[in-house]
Amino acid sequence: MSEQSKRREALIYHAKPTPGKIKVVPTKKYASQRDLSLAYSPGVAVPCLEIEKDTESVYKYTAKGNLVAVISNGTAVLGLGNIGPEASKPVMEGKGLLFKIFADIDVFDIEVDTENVEEFIETVKKIAPTFGGINLEDIKAPEAFEIERRLKEELDIPVMHDDQHGTAIISAAALLNAVEISDKKIDEVKIVISGAGAAAISCSRLYQACGAKRENMVMLDSKGVIRDDRENLTKEKAEFATHRKIDTLDEAMKDADVFIGLSMANIVSPEMLLAMAKNPIVFAMANPDPEIKYDTAIATRKDIIMATGRSDHPNQVNNVLGFPFIFRGALDVRATKINEAMKMAAVKALAKLAKEPVPEQVNVAYGETRLTFGRDYIIPKPFDPRLIAEVPPAVAKAAIDSGVAKKQILDWEKYKDTLLERLGSDNKLVRLLLNRAKLHPKRIVFAEADQLDVLKAAQIVYEEGIAIPILLGRKETIEALMAEIDFDADIEIRDPKTEEENDCKNRYAEVYWQQRKRRGVTYYAAQRLMRERNYFAAMMVNQGDADGLISGYSNNYPTVLKPMLELIGLADGVSRAATTNIMMTKRGPMFLSDTSINVDPDSKTLAKIAQMTSQVIKMFGMTPVMAMVSYSNFGSSDNDRASKIREAVAYLHRHYPDLLVDGELQTDFALNDEMLRERFPFSKLVGKKVNSLIFPNLDSANITYKLLKELHEADSIGPIMLGMKKPVHILQLGASVDEIVNMTAIAVIDAQYKEKSDLENAEK
Repeated sequence: MSEQSKRREALIYHAKPTPGKIKVVPTKKYASQRDLSLAYSPGVAVPCLEIEKDTESVYKYTAKGNLVAVISNGTAVLGLGNIGPEASKPVMEGKGLLFKIFADIDVFDIEVDTENVEEFIETVKKIAPTFGGINLEDIKAPEAFEIERRLKEELDIPVMHDDQHGTAIISAAALLNAVEISDKKIDEVKIVISGAGAAAISCSRLYQACGAKRENMVMLDSKGVIRDDRENLTKEKAEFATHRKIDTLDEAMKDADVFIGLSMANIVSPEMLLAMAKNPIVFAMANPDPEIKYDTAIATRKDIIMATGRSDHPNQVNNVLGFPFIFRGALDVRATKINEAMKMAAVKALAKLAKEPVPEQVNVAYGETRLTFGRDYIIPKPFDPRLIAEVPPAVAKAAIDSGVAKKQILDWEKYKDTLLERLGSDNKLVRLLLNRAKLHPKRIVFAEADQLDVLKAAQIVYEEGIAIPILLGRKETIEALMAEIDFDADIEIRDPKTEEENDCKNRYAEVYWQQRKRRGVTYYAAQRLMRERNYFAAMMVNQGDADGLISGYSNNYPTVLKPMLELIGLADGVSRAATTNIMMTKRGPMFLSDTSINVDPDSKTLAKIAQMTSQVIKMFGMTPVMAMVSYSNFGSSDNDRASKIREAVAYLHRHYPDLLVDGELQTDFALNDEMLRERFPFSKLVGKKVNSLIFPNLDSANITYKLLKELHEADSIGPIMLGMKKPVHILQLGASVDEIVNMTAIAVIDAQYKEKSDLENAEK
């Protein structure tokens, strides 16, 4: 993608369909006059008077307890410098988005138009009653130190400058584990810190708290080694001035055990790495380009333990592992501050989590057979769902133990459960999906590439490395559209209607005719069909000229399905294809089956649909918990429509006893565990969180998923084809660009799994 195209895409993202990235959403009913009279006058006076009598009750009657201010003056925006308060607003909104999606914390971003320390502090103090916590962001040093120190002293709510402490907390956890793996001791390692800004000072202080010795540290700024005989040092730099008579990074790196990079790209050479001690620990955290490239570093030293700030290499030091969960724990016990004990609790929780068995969902997201504690895994991955259940409780407990908590937590297991419930409010599955596809992109045919939205999706998957697109359609049209959207890439474009494809069409026609000649298909008819893009695309996949295909944007579902069934066919052991849709709901991803194909499936087909759906759920690293839904509950109706579900469930219980599936059940009982436990305590689903609904017919499944999509604005991925021999997926008519991108990722992952399965079968 050209720089101009990237610029345009970024501007459109922030401007459309609504400017900005966050909004305020009501949490109470407001439909009736009675609701409004309670929300505002006269009913609102009652909680106001209660708060006047007891200020602490503000946490009971308002959103203060889950509201954080992200505050900046825009003087040190990452990679941009001093750009001012207005220009920093997109960054602060982005920080607010991360707070919400990772820890369900609401945020107001506040941009303050002053570089005067006293004015900034007074402004924050005056607005502090609104918030449960203050996250300071992108404030230049040394002012950042004074601002944070004063606000921590003068306010009674948590205050943290994430630029300082976020990187410190995450890298300290990684450092503790790296030192352990290298068989060294934290109080003996020699540490070189490149950079002397707020993050570097905070990192160095926290490493000391973890056991590192100040006399073993050497810090450098843009002028070289910070020595105790240098003049005009700030008090923060003076704190880490060395008595050693060295001046350069080259000299500092000799026999060093640890390098911490918080400076600029490409300042560490291979020769410097070779001069370091055995099992060197290198955290090159400059972004987007580290102090030494990852590939260069690991090629230079086979014994290196390497971390960067990048997501495309192992051991990413990412602040999102820290600040959402630290504030979550602090808010939940109404901590008056974020103290050293709480930061150290976060460090230890992160370090400990990296040593525990990794959930399959995380392995799937990162394309690993099994992530295990070691040189390439010293810190948890940002997508790890355990973070919210492990870090906030550790922080909360430290706040209680250190005496800064105003609220106690008595049932820690219940608290963890409530934290896990918060995960259902975002689209983590989509991020997992795209990340998984990028690991091993596959060749995906876009059968309708002359449609603008399809081509936009192909551009995104190409530029993001999700897939290798093959574009089908009229070449002149596709090239004109590519020029219009600045899609400048060497992409394979094929038009089945042109003469240049005749040899390929004849080859495909011969194969198709041989397969169907005893079913009324002539060779001439086969040749004619190969001019149609869906037949041509299906044969590309069938013959190995592509790994998967996407179609259906501009044609109705049955029209596109027919050639797929004729040419691709069903997988072994499957008698009927089916589909499932993933709905991104507030309770988490829900799989709904069958949404597109089987009009009125019998009991055996329903059982097979459930089994195939369970395989897709497992593909995402999740445990299937499936309810087979109906208008009746466990035999309350003798109608055939209900009894076929009972028969399907009985079959699954008999042949797949380990599968968590039950029914027939009404949908509210399936989704409400309290109701289910009270009325049907014998159900296999009691105490489980249902993540899949198997519907009795196409009417109910299709209507439900489209209602969820339109009325609740739930994002949808699908319909995902189940039971096909090859990765082919058919879009809903008029699918959005995002939906096409997500379905392409599904096709890539489907191809990855089928390739893996074929290799395993070949080895048997």
